[in-house]
Amino acid sequence: MTPEIKTATLQPIRNTFANIERRFGDKPASRYQEATYDLQGETNFHYRPLWQPQYELNDKNRTQIKMNDWYDLKDPRQFYYGTYVQQRAKHQEATETNYSFFEKRGLAEHLSEEVKASLLTYLIPLRHVEHTANLNNMYGCAFGYGTAIAQALLYNAMDRLGNAQYLSRIGLLLDGNSAESLATAKQEWLKNPVWQPMRALCEEMTTVQDWFEVFVAQDLIVDTLVFNLFYEQLDKKLGSMGGRDVALLTEFMQVWTKDSSRWLDSVLKTVASESEENRALLEVWVKHWRAKTLEALKPVVSAMLDNSDALSLADALLEERLTKVGINR
Repeated sequence: MTPEIKTATLQPIRNTFANIERRFGDKPASRYQEATYDLQGETNFHYRPLWQPQYELNDKNRTQIKMNDWYDLKDPRQFYYGTYVQQRAKHQEATETNYSFFEKRGLAEHLSEEVKASLLTYLIPLRHVEHTANLNNMYGCAFGYGTAIAQALLYNAMDRLGNAQYLSRIGLLLDGNSAESLATAKQEWLKNPVWQPMRALCEEMTTVQDWFEVFVAQDLIVDTLVFNLFYEQLDKKLGSMGGRDVALLTEFMQVWTKDSSRWLDSVLKTVASESEENRALLEVWVKHWRAKTLEALKPVVSAMLDNSDALSLADALLEERLTKVGINR
């Protein structure tokens, strides 16, 4: 008896969820679309927040920015929980390899005392700036409108905790896991006069109510300037001092910044192009926080870098980015 194998094609009753079908049509959807679009509740809330009764739980009026559709602020990386975790796991695996190599070869022992002092005074205190960034992005996640921007802000907030932890591990590598370096770096952040304007700026950002203004201040202005000054210009100075191996320990920040910038620039470009009112408002916020951040960074940059044009170089990069996203014309 010869067996006969037949195949049958089963047609699905429907291709996707109803909310996705209303937006994109009756066709198979990507995982990102199904995990993002039109998930936030918009109607039938039975109470308003007791601490802010003028707002609904999810309220567009928590920011002055106006969007016809907040889901236009999609993530070009197509991050939902699964893809985000998978990519960060790859980044972490590579970073752990770098840290293991640094520790296994005893590279900390080859760093000069001058390099170690620079790390303790200028690089490791950045973990407090990263914790501020975590708070600010979590604030945007809590009060932002639409899952597209809210989930991306959550992922960014968790990335900032990762940055802070890696900065802390640099300190632990320097002191043999005694945590003395972390205590020293904390005192630099709390007591060193050159850090106090930046510390005050971090505290001020956490008092701003408009979540999108906080997003602009933290993720655009502060991050652009800080990354160039601390992870590029300071990195070059440490290399000239014999501390090139430190670049192994900050490679995660390099990779993360490039990845995060794709999302940030896409969001800002979309918001600025939505309306002239949005663009004008972004210009006001940028002008305000740009001046504040440059002034706050001036003391620490003067003490940290020998180049008197360091701030101007960082500001020029910020200007280039603003032009790219359509905020400065």
